[in-house]
Amino acid sequence: MKLIRACIIAFSMYSKIPMPQIEWEKDSMKYVMCFFPWVGAVIGGCFYLWGIWGRRFLTGSQLYAVLLTVIPVLLTGGIHLDGFLDTTDAISSWQSRERRLEILKDSHTGAFAVIGACVYFLLYFGLASELEPEKIPVAALGFFLSRCLSGYAVASFPCARESGLAAMFANAADKKCVKKVLFCQAIIFSAWIMRLDMLAGGALILVSLLVFLWYYRMSMDKFGGITGDLAGWFLQVCELLQLAAVVFAGKFQLYYY
Repeated sequence: MKLIRACIIAFSMYSKIPMPQIEWEKDSMKYVMCFFPWVGAVIGGCFYLWGIWGRRFLTGSQLYAVLLTVIPVLLTGGIHLDGFLDTTDAISSWQSRERRLEILKDSHTGAFAVIGACVYFLLYFGLASELEPEKIPVAALGFFLSRCLSGYAVASFPCARESGLAAMFANAADKKCVKKVLFCQAIIFSAWIMRLDMLAGGALILVSLLVFLWYYRMSMDKFGGITGDLAGWFLQVCELLQLAAVVFAGKFQLYYY
């Protein structure tokens, strides 16, 4: 029962998918991160379905790529995008570590966040419009893998603050169990990705790991640890670069094979 509760909490927190109202009990909170990737599985499923079926109805239409771009935002409610914007503002401020952490908590949107959002959506839309149909399943599985890595970071990386979303889930988690479960899920889905497409899948996995390492280095250097906003920044950057890796791997195959 506590695992079902943990799954409901994960979907309630990290998606806009309607879920039953339950109390966030301590025992259930231990395993929430284990189910975080399955929010990505739902997003990836919707991305795949629209990617395959939408192309039939909107061949050559920009609306097709627009909907591929907004599907993750619609299903998450923009919770990770909010973290991306706050983190963009904080990094671009070139202030001290303490001031950057204050900027993360500031409810106002700065100019760099707006610029970052515009650049992000333009890049994602452009990449989505270039995504070949046979590469869509690989790209869709990336949403699961990015959340495996994000959940693993919550259970492993130091938190920059004692309070906040990341600290709450990190302190409540059974870290040893969460890391084992997320590691196994990541390995299984990575094998699935590689089985679908060795080149594009390998590129997606490599990019994901490189962004994960970058996330750790940047978080420690600039903030002294992770926060919920930084976790959102990681997911958005990871998923953008995953899509780029799949698209360019597809272009490479077209030109050289």
